[in-house]
Amino acid sequence: MSDLPSSRARRNVTVLVLAQAILGAQMPMLFIVAGLAGQSLSPNPCFATLPISLIVGGSMLSAPLMSTLMQRFGRRAGFFTGAAAGAAGGAIGAWGLIEASFGLFLVGSLLTGTYMSAHNFYRFAATDTADDSFRPKAISYVLAGGLAAALIGPQLVKLTSEAYVIPFLGTYLAVIGVNVVGATLFLFLDIPRPPRPEEGSPRGRSVRELLATPRIAVAVICAMVSYALMNLMMTSTPLAVVGCGFSQNAAADVVSAHVLAMYVPSFFTGHLVARYGAERIVGIGLALLAGAGAIGLAGVALTNFFAALVLLGIGWNFGFIGATSMLASAHGPEERGRVQGMNDLIVFGGVTVASLASGGLMNCAGGTAEAGWTAVNLAMAPLLCLAGAALLWLALRPRERPAE
Repeated sequence: MSDLPSSRARRNVTVLVLAQAILGAQMPMLFIVAGLAGQSLSPNPCFATLPISLIVGGSMLSAPLMSTLMQRFGRRAGFFTGAAAGAAGGAIGAWGLIEASFGLFLVGSLLTGTYMSAHNFYRFAATDTADDSFRPKAISYVLAGGLAAALIGPQLVKLTSEAYVIPFLGTYLAVIGVNVVGATLFLFLDIPRPPRPEEGSPRGRSVRELLATPRIAVAVICAMVSYALMNLMMTSTPLAVVGCGFSQNAAADVVSAHVLAMYVPSFFTGHLVARYGAERIVGIGLALLAGAGAIGLAGVALTNFFAALVLLGIGWNFGFIGATSMLASAHGPEERGRVQGMNDLIVFGGVTVASLASGGLMNCAGGTAEAGWTAVNLAMAPLLCLAGAALLWLALRPRERPAE
């Protein structure tokens, strides 16, 4: 094999790691403040986390369109589009705060979802020029860029959330700058545009056939559950921490620890997947997510919040990277756009439902922050059972041959 593909793959991974670090910083920023801002703007406290739900819902709705855009025009075009949407979403969110308009704020959140959709394709883009041995490591390294995002995002919230008389306005203005600066990185991305299919060339399996493939179906289920449970718990965490008597800075610190836990393991998760297999790593991730729920149920001391959210982050990392690696090895190049769009549509459909449920459970289950937090943690159990059963079913089946 020539050195060129490996050199190109490493260059692309470097660009995507930096994009994850800089552009990705807006995600912890928004997840820290959007629920608190929504609580102040919404006429009904049960809708406090609706802005976060619309970010995730926008990502779900954008995923098939973003996948098609990248399949036709290349990754660079898709990532530029995502950054532009992130900047526009930040601007409209700031406008909504200035006008004290919950409706405008929600429109900005929905548009931000298009950035989130593009952001979630970084991990797939890392595999485009990688060979089989480098693929799981490439996914892991790109997600490791979120470590810097975990440090940058919460600190920007601390610096900007009270910079203006209108709470959180500075944070949303900072989001615009993050997108403008981060978008310049994609000028250095070197991923060839997918070739147009020729007459008689393989078209790959239909969406129905792909979903009927056991390894793909289980990968999608486990990715959805890992991400949905992480979102369910993380979305309500700032509300729970503040509701239990701690400060906004304490909430930011808890989320910061959580996001660090999401991405620090990425430095070695890819190696673990390569050595032990994706299914085992996914299984460990699900067990860690269950541990996070158990610690959340044990109490509402600040140490409980920190411990639960750290376990939640590591569990998400193992579950999501493992499931992504399973998916990447189960389809051919001609199926790439179809598989990735379908995967993210389903995954973020589940995440949207989880984020909607999070606000309702947190603010409208029992009447107190403690009761709401208990309801959030109990709600994790059914999805954990679903993913665990699917993974066990796959393990008991004869091993499939990987896609050529």
